[in-house]
Amino acid sequence: MKLAWLIPILPLLGCAFSGLLGRRLGKLATAVVSVGVVFAAFLVALATFFAMKAAPGQRLDLLYGTWMAVGTPGTPGALSVPFGLVVDPLSGTMMLVVTGIGALIHLYSVGYMWEEEGFARYFSYLNLFVFFMLTLVLGSSLPLLFVGWEGVGLCSYLLIGYYFETDYAPDAGLKAFLTNRVGDLGMAVGMMALFAHFGTLTVGDILAQAGHLSPETSFGILGFATLMLFVGATGKSAQIPLYVWLPDAMAGPTPVSALIHAATMVTAGIFLLCRMAPLFLLSPVTMNVVAWTGAATALFAATIGLVQRDIKKVLAYSTVSQLGYMFLGLGAAGFAAGFFHVFTHAWFKALLFLGAGSVIHALHHEQDLFRMGGLKDKLPITFWTMLIATLAIMGLPPFSGFFSKDEILYLAFLKSPWLWAIGVVGACCTAFYMWRLMALTFWGEPRDHHAFEHAHESPWQMTLPLGILALGSALGGFLGVPEAFGGHFAIGKFLEPALTFGQTHGAHGGHHAGPAVLLAVISTGLGLAAALAGFFLYKDGLARAEALAARVPGLHLVLLNKYFVDEAIEGYLLRPFRWFGNLLWKLGDVILIDGVGVNLPGALTRVAGDFVSLLQTGRVRNYALGMGFGILALAWIFLK
Repeated sequence: MKLAWLIPILPLLGCAFSGLLGRRLGKLATAVVSVGVVFAAFLVALATFFAMKAAPGQRLDLLYGTWMAVGTPGTPGALSVPFGLVVDPLSGTMMLVVTGIGALIHLYSVGYMWEEEGFARYFSYLNLFVFFMLTLVLGSSLPLLFVGWEGVGLCSYLLIGYYFETDYAPDAGLKAFLTNRVGDLGMAVGMMALFAHFGTLTVGDILAQAGHLSPETSFGILGFATLMLFVGATGKSAQIPLYVWLPDAMAGPTPVSALIHAATMVTAGIFLLCRMAPLFLLSPVTMNVVAWTGAATALFAATIGLVQRDIKKVLAYSTVSQLGYMFLGLGAAGFAAGFFHVFTHAWFKALLFLGAGSVIHALHHEQDLFRMGGLKDKLPITFWTMLIATLAIMGLPPFSGFFSKDEILYLAFLKSPWLWAIGVVGACCTAFYMWRLMALTFWGEPRDHHAFEHAHESPWQMTLPLGILALGSALGGFLGVPEAFGGHFAIGKFLEPALTFGQTHGAHGGHHAGPAVLLAVISTGLGLAAALAGFFLYKDGLARAEALAARVPGLHLVLLNKYFVDEAIEGYLLRPFRWFGNLLWKLGDVILIDGVGVNLPGALTRVAGDFVSLLQTGRVRNYALGMGFGILALAWIFLK
């Protein structure tokens, strides 16, 4: 496909247009170009996707030259990095998600951000993000992938801090930037380890060599390399312990939360593990770490979401939890299942964030759930679309989240029943807090009558994307009905060539030799019970919930304050580093460098100058006396 290079380039051109000419040409021109380039990129991506499906092996290797070349090819230590793109079922699906859902969110942003003074700046950043995300998913080598990896981190920082005149937004952007740097260091170390072992950083070449290796029986170089890559993934995809940036990232505009922090950027870590799936399967130690980290994150974040008051914070912790489920699936060797949840999650979580944005827009930027209520009839389109997304995320059949969630839970059960149990408890928490959110927002009496009276449905630029995303949330699961439920897991078979590239031993996982239907019935039944509990506890107001919280004040306080993780980081990590930094500043910079190195010689020079100035009297007799003493001193020295 000769025009595939246009897929990332078109959003880059839109970024340049909005950044350079947007303010001069006005909001309408900025909106048309910014939305148009992403939609055009989607059309090119769609054509490329079908060309890929018709290609041998369902893979297009597009080489545009050599990017970096060090040393003589074939000699030890030589490095050659191609400037190329790879379109296969994995990257092809991701580029459709990025451009397709990205185009919908760009259109939604036109209505949501129309009154903002930084309209052109916002769309410039948003287009730039799409460019870097496409570079990440299409890059044929780890260095090119890393360019996109760092680029989406930069755009995340810019968009989180969009409201730069406030205090909280720049702080949240800086927190995201610094937290991701920790993960990115792990990513860089992992790349170095892979180069040391394989002598190349081209993904296809690494996987081809890995196809001839056997799984490690103990922790070795492959275990170290994959574990470092996973550290990078925990930063970008917000897993324990590097999840802390994502909830604060809600300081950015709501469409940013939908595109970057729900549908695309935060799934980069899952994409990386899927891209390197054959390599991860060679390290059972890393696979166990991935599975247990994912399960712990899924439950941990879900419990925090039970009591949060900010509608976007609830969805933020929900995102962290759902990302944990994806890693749980990957760690259970269900790479297709984990990626399928990426696909379904992109639909319903983008819809939930945009629906929340519609509510916030209607209530004049009110985000406190305890000040909402009774909006079901005021915002009918927002209500019905968010209802579909809620049914999808809680995993109620036949909505999309059911198929991907229960496939992950089944694979987790095959790995360890404890992993399944943790996943089910997390799913129950998800059902509870989502129906709590719906009840507090749309049912009951309005708790802020002034905001309620002025509430109105959002414009068509915002409701049209809601409708399309609702359609995907309702029907997207049928692309991957698991075999245990009478389907053929079509998406798993479609992804197989990408997930097993370079391997000679066929697909991994996918065996359904257990009580999958029974497990799905149990998890769905428990989730439905939790959803009903959340709904009936909050549908008539806050009285019942407040009474329940008063009975367990300690637990409620811990959950409300997010297990005091931020306070612990501040007290036990940041504060000691600040104290040590101040010590180095006072002792090293102020005393040694400035004091001894700079100020002391200057002070001595001033003292010597002041002393010598005492001899400058302007009287000839004093000078003659001094000359006489000098002559006597010289005579004594030489005639001694």
